[in-house]
Amino acid sequence: MRLLMLGGTGFVGGATVAEAVARGWSVTVFNRGVHGTVPPGVHRLRGDRTAPDGLAALAGGEWDLVVDTWDGAPRVVRDAARALAGSVGHYAYISSGSVYVAPPPAQAGEEAPTVDASADATDGDYAQCKAGGELAATEVYGERALLVRAGLILGPGEDIGRLPWWLQRVARGGDVLAPGPADLPVQYIDVRDLAGWTLDRAAEGVGGAFNVISRTGHTTIAELLASVVAATGSDARLRWTDPLPILAAGVVPWNDLPIWIPPGHEFRWLQERGVEKAYAAGLTCRPVADTVADTWRWLRAVGSVPPRAGRPARVAVGLDAAREAALLA
Repeated sequence: MRLLMLGGTGFVGGATVAEAVARGWSVTVFNRGVHGTVPPGVHRLRGDRTAPDGLAALAGGEWDLVVDTWDGAPRVVRDAARALAGSVGHYAYISSGSVYVAPPPAQAGEEAPTVDASADATDGDYAQCKAGGELAATEVYGERALLVRAGLILGPGEDIGRLPWWLQRVARGGDVLAPGPADLPVQYIDVRDLAGWTLDRAAEGVGGAFNVISRTGHTTIAELLASVVAATGSDARLRWTDPLPILAAGVVPWNDLPIWIPPGHEFRWLQERGVEKAYAAGLTCRPVADTVADTWRWLRAVGSVPPRAGRPARVAVGLDAAREAALLA
């Protein structure tokens, strides 16, 4: 198979390129050439897809499928799809569960309403940009557009820092604020499982929207944090704490305590989406212990969470030590 990866040096793009290379595919990446590296044997085309004539390097190429992770202006997806319409057979767009009108019902599937968006938009918030990107890909490719609505993405290479924050915090040892309830279900996708499923389905010519994320309860917050303790070999002590005093102290779920979204929170639906369509289409998710151990191995090798390739820096996630100590006290 011949893969064209738009981007290819960031978190999801890098994992997709690595998976395609491992399969022996012919891989081309298209990006500005200012961030990151690509594996040996990968052909690199340079261009700025936001600039006039920025897609010129793609002219004359032919590929079986393209994977696009763009999360900015939808018009950029539309322009790329139009430029590739005659040279690429299938368009896989890595979207997000954030496209749904919030809050959808628990376990809602792909039929849930999405936010208002436009394929021609030049700006918008994250949800509008991803929803507009879906419209742009579908406008050009129709049933040959695969819309991959990912959720929380974890694994080696993570450039947000959610799982890395827990790994680094637990590795320091001592009493660790563990946000309850301990049996809180966690829904996420390992980036490598996301990449593998996307390439499998795109190669088969599958189109349409899929919630590509584990089943709710694939793991729990207790199992995840126990895996973090085990992977790091730390002597940390998990101090399980009820959500009420944590929230009363102004701690923000998802940001101050990454991954954690307690019961009843307005964003809880982000970890309660229906996924039967993706599982019926072959999705499998590795054990959380594997994701945690591999992420720790990668993090120790690179030393710190890398900057987001080609994207503005995000506000750092994770509770600072003083606030954590105050809560524990």
